[in-house]
Amino acid sequence: MREIFNRLLKCFGPQYWWPADTEFEVCIGAILTQNTAWSNVEKAIANLKKENLLSPEAIIKVSDGRLKELIRPAGFYNQKAERLKAFSSFILNGGGIEKLSRLSLYDLREKLLSIKGIGKETADSMILYAFKKPIFVVDAYTKRLLFRLGKIDSEKVDYDVLREMVEVCLPSDAELFGEFHALIVRQCKEFCKKKPSCKDCSLKDMCVFYRKVAAEGSHR
Repeated sequence: MREIFNRLLKCFGPQYWWPADTEFEVCIGAILTQNTAWSNVEKAIANLKKENLLSPEAIIKVSDGRLKELIRPAGFYNQKAERLKAFSSFILNGGGIEKLSRLSLYDLREKLLSIKGIGKETADSMILYAFKKPIFVVDAYTKRLLFRLGKIDSEKVDYDVLREMVEVCLPSDAELFGEFHALIVRQCKEFCKKKPSCKDCSLKDMCVFYRKVAAEGSHR
């Protein structure tokens, strides 16, 4: 895992992810990015910023209809508006992000997962990038890359099994986990796409998938 990280960092450099002005904005982005591209989330967040709605108090007070209209670019706006309201209530009832940050990592995770519509990837993104606690975020890109590299047997691997597998291979450091997750996303957007572009990939000599493709090509 460290070699994968080092190669990706050398190839792409630091990613400076997650882009946000506040911890609360990180969390809002984590909810809005469910089932959509980040470019759509940026439009929704820009709308919220224009209306000064990037605080839990403001999200609670704004009407459901107005909130849905503002976050429409992120898709699934009915569900996501409900989730933003529920999350904002959680933050306020918990005494704010600073107070909630004093919880242990797994106590915080349990509380986040109890919020309707907050799954493991969303909760872990908040924990890592907003609460600055060392947990690795697993997404579809992680599964695709590690499957093609031969580190896992299937892209259907259990979320927490894969998360723990990565975590035990690296120092428990929030900054490192965040950088690694961001680099994997960049790698899969540029090289390890659904239809991969292997030619200039910095990981191809480590890649089971590439060796298989290369072998098949040599027999044609």
